Amino acid sequence: MHEDIQEILFTEEEISQRIQELGQSITNDYANAIAAGESLALVCVLRGAAIFMADLARAIDLPVEMDYLAVSSYGNETKSSGIVQLQKGLSSSIEGKHVVLVEDLIDSGLTLSFLRKNLASRKPASLEAATLLWKNVGKGCPRDIKYRGFECPDEFIVGYGLDYAQQYRNLPYIGTLKPQVYTK
Repeated sequence: MHEDIQEILFTEEEISQRIQELGQSITNDYANAIAAGESLALVCVLRGAAIFMADLARAIDLPVEMDYLAVSSYGNETKSSGIVQLQKGLSSSIEGKHVVLVEDLIDSGLTLSFLRKNLASRKPASLEAATLLWKNVGKGCPRDIKYRGFECPDEFIVGYGLDYAQQYRNLPYIGTLKPQVYTK
């Protein structure tokens, strides 16, 4: 365990198992659409969801397109600024495609709401969300996330793509960061 980690919440093995289950669910849900000649596109929210999406794509037993967009609401802080900014848009059209928006963590739902509106305006055949982590933080937290990995505590977490000041993304597990690291 890395010296800056207080506690491991989800091990590499637990993450892998849950992603396989999510991939199977997505495969089952879209198999008929793909058989009918329709397309499935995964849209990754950079940077945090990149590792999750790579593993999720490999767990889906269907042809998938992958695209990426980037937003920011945290910067180098531990709390969201409350303002979502689109930093990089999609490279391809999603019109008429079944889209699964892939997020690393959903807490307040602010980013998810912003991205759902943005992507829905591009006329996909369907639009769902997949998240590795979900914080149940009250009334504002979205409940209509079709593909959920793990519910996690309302603490500052890192690893498996999640960062603090661009560090710790490469940890193979998800853990809580020691408070002294981000309160310096």
